Amino acid sequence: MNILMALSQLEVTGAEVYATTVGDELTRRGHKVCYVSDTLTKPHQGAFFKLRFNKRSIPRRFWHVGYLVYLIKKHRIQLVHAHSRASSWSCYVACKITGTPMITSVHGRQPVHASRKKFHALGDKALAVCEAVREQLITSLGVSPELINIGRNGINTEQYQPSPAPHNAKPVISIIGRLTGPKGELCYRLLDECLDLDKYQVQIASGSVVPERFERFKTKVQFLGYVQDIPSLIAQSDLVIGAGRVAMETILMQRPIFAIGEAMAPGLITAENLPAAMSSNFGDIGPKDLDIDFSALPERIAHALTQTQPDASLIEQVKANYDLQAVVKQLEQDYQSVYVHKLRREMPIIMYHRFIKDESEKGVHGTYMHVDMLEKHFKLLKHLGYQTLTFADLNEQGFAERLNPNKKYIMLTVDDGYKDNYELLFPLLKKYNFKAVIYAVTGEQFNRWDVEQPNNPEKRVELMSPAQIKEMAASGLVEFGGHTLTHPHLDKLDKTAQHIEISENKAQLEQLIGKPLLSFAYPFGSHNQDSKDLAFELGYPFAVATNSGPLAMHEDPYQIRRIAIFPRTDVFGLWRKIRGNYVFRKK
Repeated sequence: MNILMALSQLEVTGAEVYATTVGDELTRRGHKVCYVSDTLTKPHQGAFFKLRFNKRSIPRRFWHVGYLVYLIKKHRIQLVHAHSRASSWSCYVACKITGTPMITSVHGRQPVHASRKKFHALGDKALAVCEAVREQLITSLGVSPELINIGRNGINTEQYQPSPAPHNAKPVISIIGRLTGPKGELCYRLLDECLDLDKYQVQIASGSVVPERFERFKTKVQFLGYVQDIPSLIAQSDLVIGAGRVAMETILMQRPIFAIGEAMAPGLITAENLPAAMSSNFGDIGPKDLDIDFSALPERIAHALTQTQPDASLIEQVKANYDLQAVVKQLEQDYQSVYVHKLRREMPIIMYHRFIKDESEKGVHGTYMHVDMLEKHFKLLKHLGYQTLTFADLNEQGFAERLNPNKKYIMLTVDDGYKDNYELLFPLLKKYNFKAVIYAVTGEQFNRWDVEQPNNPEKRVELMSPAQIKEMAASGLVEFGGHTLTHPHLDKLDKTAQHIEISENKAQLEQLIGKPLLSFAYPFGSHNQDSKDLAFELGYPFAVATNSGPLAMHEDPYQIRRIAIFPRTDVFGLWRKIRGNYVFRKK
């Protein structure tokens, strides 16, 4: 996807660290990420466009919106991800004008006033960095709970490894954070009221220019400026004071962290207070700003310095909640959901069954397609510029690949594995260089499940031979998936019987073609939770249904919706079904 990260800042902030960290991981995963901001200090991949969001006069805001519209159109931006109040306002208007999906990460408490309540400017989804932010958005600003997800900071946990305690002659306390705004006020009061600057060696890491009022501390406090190598700074510290990412990084290095932020002071982080600290982003967000008893801090900080290295269990808890891979995986989910539902478009997955070459082969059930019409379908797909995608492609490149703005994807699926798939479909796949996914039944020689229906029996149609399956799989044009042994209604079987049907079919096909199967199709589209659980337990990354499941396919990889193709689906009918919005119109 083409993503624009938007920030408003005059110095490095936690939001910038978040945006560039997840942005680089998104880039590694194949997305194109650009940035627009007043400044951008952290190293990053992707283009940076300077825009002075901090200039907030009415004419300036019109200019911001106009420039954003230009960037969105020029760079074919599919989603805008804003990270601040000033940038989100302008992005919201620009996205309204262009119809572009938008997400806003909310990194702190929001100002509460009448206009903000009426005009949230959060876009299609808000990602609150912690529970306290989510609560404030709901209770103070009236944002709908359905609009808000928790979107925690992502940390490259491998970058921060446990470090042994240093052997400093005098305890080293490192304060990491800005020297402006509420954090600047907090730091000033810590130096002025709480820290014995003769007893401790205090050092401050900040990208801020040192304000004049801090000059009085310069003889006893070391102002380090912007520090690139934060892990080394943490490693040499007996105690780190900070909030947000600073606290998480310090925990990962198994060094003591005294959490204190713009709202509250959780203090020394332990296994007992970690959940509460996380809910406030380690002190940065609370019911109100700077609700801290500064008179109690000297004793609490002194006590923190006497503690040994933190419990290693803290590291696992932080990894579970803030690991970059998990955070970005969830972010990709949010991006795709917002994009698909906002634009009401999804990659079409169409479903054929069998193919005929003359009228005598027509069936009772509407599951056939004349090969001449099939070729017309393929000619249309080729003319419209479609490329075929398989589950092997999605497994390798991720679900988001289907939304690649430079490609026009469709997935061709064919159920049951009839002999005519080899005789009629396979030559056309070769001719048009298309790929297809065929779901093969392996415990029958013909379509017994349809033939032996007492009320409406179908004519007998042969299934493919093992040699034909093997040849098609080896071609690189056909990916095979599981479809059970005997094609039963799975929801009418107990879990043990379902297990036999699914597992034996999978084992037989894998032995035949010499590679793992990646997807499974529920016969008749019939399934229950046992069916989905078994698909997962037996190692299928994906499973497809028929006309059930979420409208956005990534939202349930074990109930992926498909579009049925019938004998009367002509070229115009196919065009209607593959435009991308068909499942939304039919719902």
